[in-house]
Amino acid sequence: MNSKIKKILLKKNKSKIVSLTAYSKSFAKILDKYCDIILVGDSMANVLYGHKNTHKLNMKNIIQHTLSVKMGVKKSLLVVDMPKGSYSNSKKALKNAKLIINQTKADAVKLESNNSNFKIIELLVKKNIPVMGHIGYTPQFKKKFKIEGLSEKETYSLLKEAESIEKAGAFSIVLECLTTHAARLISSKISIPTIGIGSSSYCDGQILVTDDMIGLSGFYPKFIKKYANLERIIEKATKKYTRDVKLVKFPSKKNFLNGPRFR
Repeated sequence: MNSKIKKILLKKNKSKIVSLTAYSKSFAKILDKYCDIILVGDSMANVLYGHKNTHKLNMKNIIQHTLSVKMGVKKSLLVVDMPKGSYSNSKKALKNAKLIINQTKADAVKLESNNSNFKIIELLVKKNIPVMGHIGYTPQFKKKFKIEGLSEKETYSLLKEAESIEKAGAFSIVLECLTTHAARLISSKISIPTIGIGSSSYCDGQILVTDDMIGLSGFYPKFIKKYANLERIIEKATKKYTRDVKLVKFPSKKNFLNGPRFR
């Protein structure tokens, strides 16, 4: 087993797991100093490409961004979302998971659960491809957003789903938009770590889309805490640049290239 995955497993009930998304080397290099897990998320479909959902993201997209992220990662566990449709059956899942791992040297892949693809997780794990599961609101399979676990029946179903994913061999599970009760119950009943997004502090760790966290995406539901307003900072810098160009203050003489040095 990957030593990074062992460290994640050991954090269960001991210390909280910190996770964020990254789609480029520049972001990954910063996050790697603080995160236990960096996820190359299919959320890039919304954040970078402006799609309404994650469905149009393809293998080429995810691999290219993972190659960039990998260059900025030294210590964090690097997990890659498998795009919608890339694991619709066992043969396709194995082929595409191998492609991601072999081409990018990532540590693991993440699959969203549709409550019936447990055998696919089992196959990938058997082939030495570590898998992170994902239950609750799963954007690849559910058209409409809703909080999961509002009834005892739904909570019990989510618990069984999580237990099936654990049994299939996944090393952790993302719990997205679950009620506090459901997240707490599942986290207490399974032995692998739970990573929450909009699912209370009772999970073993937390993940957010970095662009949401730094105020760059324009998407701020209740479960997001905005730790910075990067949109405002970038706009302020752009205004200053625009003014300097128009007033011929930039480039100044100190920016001119009159010799062999560029920096």
